[in-house]
Amino acid sequence: MLLLVGLGNPGPRHAQNRHNIGFMAVDEIVRRHSFAPWRKRFQAETAEGRLGRVKTLAMKPQTYMNESGRAVGEALRFFKLEPEQVVVLYDEIDLAPNKLRVKCGGGTGGHNGIRSIEAHIGKEFWRVRLGVGHPGQKELVHGHVLNDFAKADQPWVETLLDAVAIEIPSLAEGDAPRFMSRVAETINPPRPKPPRPKQKAAETDQESKGDAPPSTESS
Repeated sequence: MLLLVGLGNPGPRHAQNRHNIGFMAVDEIVRRHSFAPWRKRFQAETAEGRLGRVKTLAMKPQTYMNESGRAVGEALRFFKLEPEQVVVLYDEIDLAPNKLRVKCGGGTGGHNGIRSIEAHIGKEFWRVRLGVGHPGQKELVHGHVLNDFAKADQPWVETLLDAVAIEIPSLAEGDAPRFMSRVAETINPPRPKPPRPKQKAAETDQESKGDAPPSTESS
């Protein structure tokens, strides 16, 4: 079983905040993979479903960001899960917008939601960091993450969330490298390769062998 956690703050006032991109990602995963309806459980909103072959409980803690670990810890103990069976999706200011990183274990990076989860279940859970960019000055960080995404951000936000939702079964089944590479390909599709010089030459030669147009000169 997998516990899939999106981090954010509850309530409509925060729904479009950068800090809530974890909630947004889990909402899109639940929608795309046709999970059961949301219901309140473990101090959170939860929805049951499957990602590939893996039974999954999606979770959005309703305790506010700083106490996210209470909900995660309660669910982990109820299902007798190990921390490695937990995947947490959250905002990362130290990643450029539209970037993603995945790792099991690590530090908090100053993220209060991650700090709370570590306090309740330890460090060895999976982290999916979703880049929202840095405002440039430390004193601006609080306002940056608690403000809504700008209208200009919406195209890349939607692309990133779609890619995560489509490819998340790979991560659920234990293939983190495939998940990361497939998301990266969706976000930044490879440019088509230009035709090789030999191919161009062959095409030109073929054209030169075509029928010449009829002459219009009179004798």
